[in-house]
Amino acid sequence: MLNEVAVRITRPCTDLAAAARFYIQGLGLDLLHRIAADAPGEHDLLILGSPDANWHLELVGGAHLTVKPTPTTEDLLVLYLGRPVDDAVIDRLQQSGGRVVSQGPYWDRWGVTVEDPDGYRLVLSTRTWSNAG
Repeated sequence: MLNEVAVRITRPCTDLAAAARFYIQGLGLDLLHRIAADAPGEHDLLILGSPDANWHLELVGGAHLTVKPTPTTEDLLVLYLGRPVDDAVIDRLQQSGGRVVSQGPYWDRWGVTVEDPDGYRLVLSTRTWSNAG
């Protein structure tokens, strides 16, 4: 049963427009859904990903957001590309508000790390991954 579930990664966001530029224009994710808060206690949401994927990234923001982003250097979203990282993608991420940072010897060897506008780290890894071992 758990092999077939969908995964949602949710993060608070201070500026949904800046995050949208980074993840949509920079990284190339699709905007799957947008929700605008219309009542107190509700939040604005962006749901990003690929229509064919079994996961998506939800960014929560807006005037009623009470939790501010507090990323650490270990809060990583790692995408295993299985190929070299395209320099054009890195350029687009930087032009879209990202900043290339060092994530230490391991990740620096196996990919590129870019901070999003809220300071969360996205690792584009040249490696592949399989849970099968």
